[in-house]
Amino acid sequence: MTSHAFSNDVTRLDRALVHRWLSELSYWAEGRSRATQDAAIDASRNYGVYEEETGAQLAYARVVTDGATFAWLCDVFVDPDSRGAGIGKLLMNGVAADLDALGIPRTMLATSDAHGLYRQYGFAELSEPAKYLLRRPTD
Repeated sequence: MTSHAFSNDVTRLDRALVHRWLSELSYWAEGRSRATQDAAIDASRNYGVYEEETGAQLAYARVVTDGATFAWLCDVFVDPDSRGAGIGKLLMNGVAADLDALGIPRTMLATSDAHGLYRQYGFAELSEPAKYLLRRPTD
């Protein structure tokens, strides 16, 4: 049986693989440039799940945070060939533990899928969604 390891060591990230996953296989970051992805990695807390034997990366997530009051979980991705093997749970266990250790009182997430997984870690629909606004730059 293959064993897996969670890590928040940014030096373990396979940046090219993460970029391919997100820019080619995700619905939210399709077409994202490598430069933009690298900048996002450099400005965030980053997490991965790896095969212990080979070191191959199987999953990725990042969190944008001030480290004290607020966090935004984003770019959560599990390699399509590794889905259904508990990799997403291992990733979320590690992310939640890392953020809980910081004492961050709220973490946001926007997603169109995997709601059941995220609910296991305390995520729920907004009780007052009208309070939240989104700003996008004008063209």
